[in-house]
Amino acid sequence: MDWQQRQRAGAGLHNLGNTCFLNSVLQCLTYTPPLANYLLSREHSQSCRQQGFCMMCIMEAHVNKVLHSSASAIQPWTVVSVLTRIGEHFQLGMQEDAHEFLHYTVDAMQRACLSGSSDLDISSQATTIVHQIFGGFLREDFVKPEQLDGENCFKCSKCDKMVATTKRFTIHHMPKVLTEYLDLRPYTSQTAGEPLLYALYAVLVHSGGSCHAGHYFCYTKASNGLWYEMNDASVDGRGIDTVLRQQAYLLFYVRNCLKKMTEPQRRLQEQP
Repeated sequence: MDWQQRQRAGAGLHNLGNTCFLNSVLQCLTYTPPLANYLLSREHSQSCRQQGFCMMCIMEAHVNKVLHSSASAIQPWTVVSVLTRIGEHFQLGMQEDAHEFLHYTVDAMQRACLSGSSDLDISSQATTIVHQIFGGFLREDFVKPEQLDGENCFKCSKCDKMVATTKRFTIHHMPKVLTEYLDLRPYTSQTAGEPLLYALYAVLVHSGGSCHAGHYFCYTKASNGLWYEMNDASVDGRGIDTVLRQQAYLLFYVRNCLKKMTEPQRRLQEQP
């Protein structure tokens, strides 16, 4: 999934008081190609009928401001001001877990696409742009098989008895964006076929002893194909070698439609 517009990296994000977790996640989302393409088109706000809080409208405004700003850094108040709407337990001034904030933010965007309704059937939920970008159906097919026996025995729906079995998760429907793998073919429902290649486009790094303390920053690949270190208000160019040396907290990959691996992808595949 490629960018529709090519430019250098946009603005950095000022830290508004322990908001490095938020800044890092927002930057990774801003440089998620299919999401950015959609938000830059302003298609959502032109048809949005949501009353009050709408995470998609907020993200649309934020991404457009970051990528079109002439300033070196902006204050992300658009998102910070609705922190408790994204997750009730989030508090301004408190360090939060970046992975948890990512999860709640994507969920809030999905709810916005569903006009606030969460009780729609699965097929309806799967039609949103957020689900098309981030969603993947997980099948619990009886990744690594797990043995279920003893106290963990599985209750058979046919005979209504507790039986020993094995369980494993496989990915049935491939999303455009992931935060984990590169070649997912071995973990899919259908293991035969061409490799399902995902190209790295963002790395979120955490330094410190706890996810609720320390500091978060990230590396993102801009639409011009170059990598940048984004550390709150600072945005500095970096080489791929620097990116690959990081102890990542979260890795972001986007589906690569090319048949062959690029050299950086091949080097990532060979990482222990």
